Amino acid sequence: MFYMFSGIILICSLLTITTRRILRAAVYLLCVLLATAGLYFMLKYQFMAAVQLTLYAGGIVVLIIFSILLTHHISHLFEKPDLTKLIMGISAAVIGSVMVIATLLTHPFQAGSTTELPVDMTEIGNQLLSTGKNGYVLPFELISILLLAAMIAAIVIAKKDKNKNSEI
Repeated sequence: MFYMFSGIILICSLLTITTRRILRAAVYLLCVLLATAGLYFMLKYQFMAAVQLTLYAGGIVVLIIFSILLTHHISHLFEKPDLTKLIMGISAAVIGSVMVIATLLTHPFQAGSTTELPVDMTEIGNQLLSTGKNGYVLPFELISILLLAAMIAAIVIAKKDKNKNSEI
């Protein structure tokens, strides 16, 4: 399963950045996020997997797809990148890969032996719904307002460009 999820993540990540159709890029991103949630389930991080599925795959990607559909840019094709941008992107990917591989080869990673902590779902729920110390309601609401503002701004900009093109 690990190799399957890893393959899906690698292939769909490459397809996300190489496709020229914006809606396909959003769907490939959804596949990447779902496979990442699968990896979290394999690692027995059920809470992280649930957050990955609900917040990213269920929220962010749906927001992106709705933005695309609302602005009528389904058939939008991205331009082919210039040769300099392509070379810079490939060189950044190669440098990043070399740094990751060098870090993995030079540092010995050993499995630790820790005891599993008990999970108290009541405490987790209270912290998620709390506005006090260690509470997450305020940051969540601020991020949701930021995403709403970004979506409204994207729609206004897209509609403004559409009106300019229709006047010509």
